[in-house]
Amino acid sequence: MAATIFSDQPPMPQASDNSTPSHSGMTEFRMRVLMVDDQRIVAEAVRRMLGADIEFHCVTEAALAEAEAVRLQPTVILQDLVMPGIDGFALIAAYRANPALRDVPVIVLSAKEDAKLKAHGFALGANDYMIKLPDQLELAARVRYHATGYIHALQRDEAFRALRESQQQLANANIELQRLNALDPLTGIANRRGFDSTLASEWLRAQRDRKPLSLIIGDVDCFKGYNDSYGHPAGDLCLKKVAAILTGQLKRPADLAARYGGEEFAIILPDTTAEGALALAEACRRQLQAQAIANSAGDAGVVTLSLGVATVVPSVDSSAAQLIAHADDAMYQAKKSGRNRVCQHPTTDKGNA
Repeated sequence: MAATIFSDQPPMPQASDNSTPSHSGMTEFRMRVLMVDDQRIVAEAVRRMLGADIEFHCVTEAALAEAEAVRLQPTVILQDLVMPGIDGFALIAAYRANPALRDVPVIVLSAKEDAKLKAHGFALGANDYMIKLPDQLELAARVRYHATGYIHALQRDEAFRALRESQQQLANANIELQRLNALDPLTGIANRRGFDSTLASEWLRAQRDRKPLSLIIGDVDCFKGYNDSYGHPAGDLCLKKVAAILTGQLKRPADLAARYGGEEFAIILPDTTAEGALALAEACRRQLQAQAIANSAGDAGVVTLSLGVATVVPSVDSSAAQLIAHADDAMYQAKKSGRNRVCQHPTTDKGNA
């Protein structure tokens, strides 16, 4: 007999996903049967037994069965055992080895009532075994039973995928929200919350690794006078430029520049010695002064920074709050000494830090 592929549906040249979206959002899968049998007359009889509400397809050449099953994505395969070229057992094994068909229910239709054949079929992965031609009601009932179970499994997997995707989207949204909550909306650098969180984690890391941790706190000199003279929009632009200068001096991903509050800024420098922190603070001061942002209220006639530096190797006898206080004290010392300069806290252990 010549190879034949036929169905009770219009031709489908492309692969079908056997699904349609529903109003509930859950995919609705159709019951679709693929019969693999070289006897067309048997296939026609089975098609009539199943009824019009079950989509029916048949392939009469065993060599075409696996590819046709992948293309159609049936919800049940009715498999004959005795076929020219490839027997039904080999096809069952091929279905189970194919990821696209691994879980599709397979009902064996055999002319023989043989316990050994049944056992072999089940061992290869068949889901059911019937003698052909079976009773119409029994055939339809078993096809519907296996198809319904398979469809429910597909819908369950779809629901799990949707749940995982929604959980991932929620996690991504939470990460983005946390990121935004840690940013200063004016300057775009870390805000006080981001500063506090980063300092706490870097403190623990430095304590564990016995590495130096440096902190720079800087304050824009005479900023109130700048705002009074040039207006708040100019003041906002000035703060943005200061933030850009500070971040431009950072060379490592772990370094963090933050707007500490008002016109105060801070820089966290993990694994950085006092010498390195002083050099970076001085570079920030020089870079801002070189911008020559006019400030008639300032001593230098331009916008400047006073910066304080503190460095410590964290221990159980010290705290992050002490490091902040030391950097803050050094910054106020820079203010008292004439502004536009960098001062280091005197307790910094230059030998170890």
